[in-house]
Amino acid sequence: RKDSGGTITFIAKVEAKDLLRKPNVKWFKGKWMDLASKAGKHLQLKESFERHTKIHTFEMHIIQAKENFAGNYRCEVSYKDKFDSCSFDLEVTGKIPLVGDGQDDAGELDFSGLLKRREIKQQEEEPEVDVWELLKNANPSEYEKIAFQYGITDLRGMLKRLKRMRREVKKSAAFAKGLDPAYQVDKGGKVRFMVELADPTVELKWYKNGQEIRPSAKYIFEHKGNQRILFINNCTMTDDARYYVTAGDEKCSTELFVRDPPILVTKGLEDTNTYVGERVELSCEVSEDDANVKWFKNGVELTNEPKSRYRIKVEGKKHTLIIEEAAKNDSATYSVMTTGGQSEAKLSVDLRPLKISLALEDQTVRLGQEIHLKCEISENVQGKWYKNGQLVEAGDRVKLYHKGRIHRFIIASSAVDDEGEYMFVPDAYNINIPCKVHVVDPPRLHLDGLGDDNTVTVVAGSKLRLEIPITGEPTPKVMWSKGDKWITDSGRIRAETYPDSSCLVIDTAEREDSGPFRITLKNEAGEDTALINIKVVDVPDPPQAPNVTEVGEDWCVMTWEPPANDGGSPILGYFIERKKKQSSRWMRLNFELCKETTFEPKKMIEGVAYEVRVFAVNAIGISKPSMPSKAFVPLAVTSPPTLLAVDGVTDTSVTMKWRPPDHIGAAGLDGYVIEYCFEGSNSQKWSDTTGAVSDEWIVANPELTDKMKFTINGLPTGSKILVRVKAVNAAGASEPRYHPQPILVKEVIEPPKIRLPRHLKQTYTRRVGETVNLVIPFQGKPRAKVSWKKNGAPVDKNQINIRNTENDTIIFIRKAERSHSGKYDMKVKVENLEDKATIDIQIVDRPGPPEVVMIEDVWGENVNLSWKPPKDDGNAAITGYTIQKADKKSMEWFTVVEHYHRTSATINELVIGNEYYFRIFAENMCGLSEDATMTKESALIAKDGKVYKYPVYEDFDFSERPLFTQPLVNTFAIAGYNATLNCSVRGNPKPKITWMKNKVIIMNDPRYRMFSNQGVCTLEIRKPSPYDGGTYTCRAINELGEAEVDCKLEVKGKSFKSLQIHCFSEYHQSRSQKYERQMQRKVQKTLLKISQEKIIAWLG
Repeated sequence: RKDSGGTITFIAKVEAKDLLRKPNVKWFKGKWMDLASKAGKHLQLKESFERHTKIHTFEMHIIQAKENFAGNYRCEVSYKDKFDSCSFDLEVTGKIPLVGDGQDDAGELDFSGLLKRREIKQQEEEPEVDVWELLKNANPSEYEKIAFQYGITDLRGMLKRLKRMRREVKKSAAFAKGLDPAYQVDKGGKVRFMVELADPTVELKWYKNGQEIRPSAKYIFEHKGNQRILFINNCTMTDDARYYVTAGDEKCSTELFVRDPPILVTKGLEDTNTYVGERVELSCEVSEDDANVKWFKNGVELTNEPKSRYRIKVEGKKHTLIIEEAAKNDSATYSVMTTGGQSEAKLSVDLRPLKISLALEDQTVRLGQEIHLKCEISENVQGKWYKNGQLVEAGDRVKLYHKGRIHRFIIASSAVDDEGEYMFVPDAYNINIPCKVHVVDPPRLHLDGLGDDNTVTVVAGSKLRLEIPITGEPTPKVMWSKGDKWITDSGRIRAETYPDSSCLVIDTAEREDSGPFRITLKNEAGEDTALINIKVVDVPDPPQAPNVTEVGEDWCVMTWEPPANDGGSPILGYFIERKKKQSSRWMRLNFELCKETTFEPKKMIEGVAYEVRVFAVNAIGISKPSMPSKAFVPLAVTSPPTLLAVDGVTDTSVTMKWRPPDHIGAAGLDGYVIEYCFEGSNSQKWSDTTGAVSDEWIVANPELTDKMKFTINGLPTGSKILVRVKAVNAAGASEPRYHPQPILVKEVIEPPKIRLPRHLKQTYTRRVGETVNLVIPFQGKPRAKVSWKKNGAPVDKNQINIRNTENDTIIFIRKAERSHSGKYDMKVKVENLEDKATIDIQIVDRPGPPEVVMIEDVWGENVNLSWKPPKDDGNAAITGYTIQKADKKSMEWFTVVEHYHRTSATINELVIGNEYYFRIFAENMCGLSEDATMTKESALIAKDGKVYKYPVYEDFDFSERPLFTQPLVNTFAIAGYNATLNCSVRGNPKPKITWMKNKVIIMNDPRYRMFSNQGVCTLEIRKPSPYDGGTYTCRAINELGEAEVDCKLEVKGKSFKSLQIHCFSEYHQSRSQKYERQMQRKVQKTLLKISQEKIIAWLG
């Protein structure tokens, strides 16, 4: 909304982050009027673009707004196939005289004035408009607009013909000039078709929709030279068709469009004033019957839909817009538009003066009675009811009725909340009709939550706050009493009164507070009273300290007595807690009440001291804990020992062995008790389940033994005994483990037997310096004796360590020597029985060299050698010989034969003219001998015939000035990735290499690395930037001259395809390295070739 004469600005912002160019924006008034052509004094269009945020801003400024500028406006934005729009309404208040002819300024927005001027201009001669050209060049979204503006009735058929006429027409040989694609003529007008023939003798025929046209008063044919003309007079809508002309086999076609004349507004709309609820009719007359007319309200088109408030009636040339019951919001500017004119008028809808025929009356009602409010006004309008300023809606309790001019408000059953000030406000009128409603109610106590006997139980020592809901209107007076004593609003026991309740408060309840309390309510409507019983209860006393009667591995059994005082409420059960003696944290053992006075705690840690205590529980709560019990420790005996077996028997003793128990427990294991009894004694008893047991077992060890082996001594020879073993800890002795059979006390002789390991049954070989550690088990009882001999003589214990046990013997040599080799004899003897075994130990080393190497014969390119085996074979068989030769000049040795087994050999393919020495190594399983035996004389391979005299040669000069064999190549690099430049140079003496950038020598710059290998020169530029681009030069200098080569390097910046560039850089580096290796090989080949050529030339 804007006052007339002011300036209005509309701003549209378009985000253009994803747009490549500026979007198209159009401003419209109404449905079709483009405002771009109206820019001027009163209308300005601006646009701007903010590069930082990439947002286009489009502004429309309306300057000195006038009342006729009001209406609906629309902004449309499009970009390629994307489209969006936004509509808004402009309302201008105040009246400004309308502009008459609209010629003062091109930017005037008096659109109604412009449209009215069209009615005047319709009488003048308008320029001819070609609808065909308009449709052919228009956007498809504007077809409907053009059809309405130029009176096109069959738009769909016209578009079909338009599509057909757009097809490409082939060039004709018969027609020098054909028909135009389409022609346009007004209804009743005359049209002229003309073609020009290439051959005037050709017969010509005209057709309309496939039917040949014959000359008549309507169709006139005319010939002018090569031109053939068809005139159609007095065109009607039936002449709107397709026409074509034939010349022989050729055809030329066109379309004729017949346009209705524009519809004029002959009688315009008139301004109308009316009241709300009245019927309104806005009428106008046009120049044709049943013409297409559009209605608008403030520029927005109105449609004749069934649910619309607006109804359009057409009677011949008269068109009427009907509003059955006008409303306040129907006040607007209404306009009618035809193809040739427009008219508008203003409709003003006002309210009728309102009179109150029957006002609301104040009421006083009892609670639960009906509230009925009624009023009557002079107009039949809707209204709203308010209570205390709040809107009241109709519901289940509240019924609102409106019949004609009477309005009623009914509540069937009143409540206290219904009291207040009520008001009826008619819609669209600034008046109200008030009244007051007063609701009264006798006092009443609400004791539903207290039970049948109105008893309230409170725990002693706690605070009681008993809230009793009360009702009554007006608010009743509340009084509390106990016996003859009234309760005031202060003290430990006090009464607190609130508008809807009363509270009895006891800060710290005591047992003496128990008894009946009376509450009394009084107001002007009546009285109510009631008795409330207060019962003060307490938690029970704590029980006595519990007693632990039995202790197990991880459990115990505890009992206790009930408390002396249950607190006025029966004992419901008990809670039990325990803790470690050294801890202060108690742990609850049962989460469900224990009904008995005995309990069995479980899952305790064996060997840890615990204490337990008990809580008594009644309906009020939990008592204080009892005193803790005496500390106790859960302990358990171990399981029986395992694997009890006889380890040895003599004539007077029995040795037993066993393994520890499977389960020992937290009490640990203090030791073992071994008991025995004699078989056949009167005290022996047998059990089918546990084996032999006896009441008179003899303890073999008065003191506990911690070993798992024990010998029972002092037994009579030939007797049989039964043996058992118990494990003992702090909890006591475990169950005994019995030996399953009686044991005979008599020594048993076991023949000696040596169990020689398999690898000692063959020769045992070790190298000098290695360790020898041999374990040989044996068996034999009693008291087996072991003896050792080496090569028939006793073993020297200073060199060889021997240790014997009851079951095995060990021979140990810390550092073996060859003198330790030999046959070792072992003998195990038990009384008169014995067993023997022999072990062959061989300590080996590398052999010595052959004794003598002689040259037996020399012939041609061959030399025959012979030698004697070495004196020292290293205590191992010689496995072969290795023969080497050396030229007398260089004395560099080369292997000729390896692993040779004989003591003579022939060496072949020796070089004629050379003189050779030979040497031979001996080899065994430890390797080659440290030294070799060389021939004392040399063998000369002489050439048969004349003795060759070696020529004397002068030294050849290999000096050469620097020459680049591979130049630098122009290249480019990517910023941030290393780049390399490569070239190759030769020269003698070796030239000095210098690199330059733009003719400036590169020195001590860490960004550059320079390499030179086998003539290949490399310059590496680390992570170059565009600044590193330029001309790079490589200069080679020696004492014979210098040479230069250069190239250009271009450094490109990074692009968004960083991954591809990185891959290319790696590929370029790999190609550079490969190129460098190829250049090195090429230079080496070139130098070798040059050297060979110079040597050949020098020799020649």
